[in-house]
Amino acid sequence: MTYCLGIKVKEGLIALADTRITAGTNTTVKRKMYVTQSDQYSLFIMTSGLRSVRDKAVHYFEEAIAEGVVYNKLYKAVNAFGEQIKRVAEEDRANLERSGFKFNLNSIVGGQLKDDKEHKLFLLYSEGNWVELDEGSPYVIIGNSGQGKAILNRVLNPTSTMKQALKAGFLSFDSTRVSNNDVDFPIDVITYKKNSFAINEHRYEQKDLARIAEAWALKLQEALDDMPEDWINDAFAKDEESSQDNH
Repeated sequence: MTYCLGIKVKEGLIALADTRITAGTNTTVKRKMYVTQSDQYSLFIMTSGLRSVRDKAVHYFEEAIAEGVVYNKLYKAVNAFGEQIKRVAEEDRANLERSGFKFNLNSIVGGQLKDDKEHKLFLLYSEGNWVELDEGSPYVIIGNSGQGKAILNRVLNPTSTMKQALKAGFLSFDSTRVSNNDVDFPIDVITYKKNSFAINEHRYEQKDLARIAEAWALKLQEALDDMPEDWINDAFAKDEESSQDNH
């Protein structure tokens, strides 16, 4: 499974992806991000699904760029990558399904191109269609998303800074990691500041963020201990009455 997260705030974009690839009983570390940037052209792609589909679609997309295709708006690049996914589907879907594999590749595409007025974030489906993320839905997770949404839903808002978004993003990943053995470190992180046309990348190992995970676990325990308990009394009232009767 996979954990890839994209967050859009007014200040810019945050992207985070785990690197664990599980095949049967084997696990390997593979990068799940693709980045391309040049003058007034910054774009990243994260994927969840069959690795062979991902690699082939990305190679086709890279080939188009190398041949001189230039996209001036990010949605056009998203359309182009979607076309490459559909191309791979035409070539490989039947053989994959005969072998028992479901053709599957969901993608998060973010960045800013020359004629984009601001940074953009898209969710691209296996069928090649997409939705754009905005203030009403400031983040998207592909892969193993169940455990990681709660913290993001509670803390992200239109005024969140990039640093706040990254902290929330890591806590979302950590919640997923401790609940699933197929999501793990290292994690790759991208930051993109609006109108900078410069994507910054960094990889974190588990040892780099162990103290942050431990601090979060401690904060959660402290918050649990500090919660008012008067409302709980009704739930235990019969137990206490029964205990008193037995004595």
